[in-house]
Amino acid sequence: MAFSPETAQPLNELAEVLLRAPNSLSTSDRELIATYVSSQNDCDFCQRAHNAVAAYRLEGNENLVDEVKPDFQSALISDKLKALLAVAGNVKKGGKSVTSERIEKARQQGATDKEIHDTVLITAASCMYNRYVDGLATWAPTDPEIYRRNAKLLAEREEGTENFNWLQEQIAVRELLDVLNAFAQLLDVRFDLQCQSHDR
Repeated sequence: MAFSPETAQPLNELAEVLLRAPNSLSTSDRELIATYVSSQNDCDFCQRAHNAVAAYRLEGNENLVDEVKPDFQSALISDKLKALLAVAGNVKKGGKSVTSERIEKARQQGATDKEIHDTVLITAASCMYNRYVDGLATWAPTDPEIYRRNAKLLAEREEGTENFNWLQEQIAVRELLDVLNAFAQLLDVRFDLQCQSHDR
């Protein structure tokens, strides 16, 4: 996304709204939907990233997330989430694959129309992000610990915890030091130029 900052910002903002804005669907449920769709699309980076966030929100239960991806119907999740994942699976295949019967079943399991809408949008957006990432052959880390740390930092940012504030302060201090170092180097260059001019 760094290649195109003018599109990166709205894409990041959309992901924030879909996955982390206040919603009757929990963050873990929405992340599970994104994980499932990304796994179905075989997008390595996206499924690893969402997998880690979902697991963190589920108190580190990575086994549950791993169970959802290949066979959510057998996973220990709510019937409502299973119904929504079934909707997501249809959307992933194509919008016209979503049937009225599938929507009605989700409603019967307690899903609101807003939750069904958001599931469809999360799925559609995930498919776009998956194709964007893989279409550009984006490099993705393979170390799971990297994704776990990112998931933790993301959660701390949302919760405004002391750890994240400390991290932000450290980053700000480092950036300030970089600026001061650059300024000092600039002064050295100017001083050298003045000395050279004086010597002449």
